[in-house]
Amino acid sequence: MAKDYYAILGVERQAGDEDIKKAFRKLAHKYHPDKKGGDELKFKEISEAYAVLSDKRKRQEYDSYGRVFSDGSGPQGGFSGFQGFNGAGFDPSQMEGFDLGDIFGDIFGGARGQRTRRGRDISIDLELDFKDSVFGVERKILVTKTSECTTCSGTGAKSNTDFETCTTCNGNGNIHETKRSILGTFDSVRQCDICHGRGKLPKEKCGDCAGIGVRKAEQEIRVSIPANINNGEMIRMSGAGEAIPGGVPGDLYVKLHVQPDPLFRKEGFNLQTDLKVKLTDALLGSEYTVKTLDGNIKVKIPSGAAPNEILRVKGKGVPINDSKRGDLLIQLKIQLPKKLSRRAKKIVEQLKDEGI
Repeated sequence: MAKDYYAILGVERQAGDEDIKKAFRKLAHKYHPDKKGGDELKFKEISEAYAVLSDKRKRQEYDSYGRVFSDGSGPQGGFSGFQGFNGAGFDPSQMEGFDLGDIFGDIFGGARGQRTRRGRDISIDLELDFKDSVFGVERKILVTKTSECTTCSGTGAKSNTDFETCTTCNGNGNIHETKRSILGTFDSVRQCDICHGRGKLPKEKCGDCAGIGVRKAEQEIRVSIPANINNGEMIRMSGAGEAIPGGVPGDLYVKLHVQPDPLFRKEGFNLQTDLKVKLTDALLGSEYTVKTLDGNIKVKIPSGAAPNEILRVKGKGVPINDSKRGDLLIQLKIQLPKKLSRRAKKIVEQLKDEGI
């Protein structure tokens, strides 16, 4: 049965050249045999599919007959086999406008480059009071992670000991390798696993990290939380993740969970709150004490205030910069009495007669 090259690349039959190219690049990254988790057979299959679908003539033959005619003499069973660069099957020269370096640059770090080893990223959740989310705060947290050894400062050496050249990499810190794959031969450079890229080894190892230079321990980290942070936002702390011998640390991601406030809610740079006002105070005007995030303030209720009317107090909202803040918006909730005494009813009836 003929292979379904469109299904192999995961594209529709009407897919354009660019879509086919993107699909192949994505799968090539994933399944390249020299990459961790790669699959040589799968890589061979997707390369075969791309060789056909990226060639206009072969794709037309494949769409018409379910196979290609490689030499024009008659139908053949597609690819009889994949022979790499020099074989009769897959021919990279047929990949029009496609640079293999785009695919393998991050696998081998370029033709002769080296990828920088990087520690693992870690994440934590942090609960935050509403007030702290408005004004910002600095918090101290304890994280158990692999960090640079504080005893040897990451050298892996015992104090005052001498170093000797690593015999595995001859002091270079890197090991050059030539890798053969179905796409040809590639030169690669990797970090020496013995000296972790240092090129030298301590004669006496650090007792706390066993000469590795990193160890797992509890570490206090200061997290600076900016003003006007929202629930669910993430703070990225570069280099605060897990350390790795001879590499750079990963990052720490702090996900913030802001606790809702019973009185206040954010509206951009403004804060909004509700204020219950008696009917008589709304009619005649009054003065109320209102709680803000900065403390209590006095607010005048104008006579004839309407239900849900909003009073604005400038400069009591969310910080915009070091010298400017949003406003506090106070929404008036006028309280109507559920029951009236005889005297109150009489007064209301008099107001009704007045047309009020």
